[in-house]
Amino acid sequence: MNTQTLAKLKSFLKDESGPTSVEYAVMLALIIGICIVSVRALGNSQSGMWGNTTNKLEEVGFIE
Repeated sequence: MNTQTLAKLKSFLKDESGPTSVEYAVMLALIIGICIVSVRALGNSQSGMWGNTTNKLEEVGFIE
């Protein structure tokens, strides 16, 4: 190998922008996953709450 190729190889191995991008992508995937799980959990509990409220309002004749 010539010195120019070795210099490019050393530069490539020292470059940390690739691993940093991967780390950001992994963190973003984790954050999105946590958001999806949270929305599903809160959505189910909110659905139950609104269903109960609707049932109570129907019982007292406020809505049909």
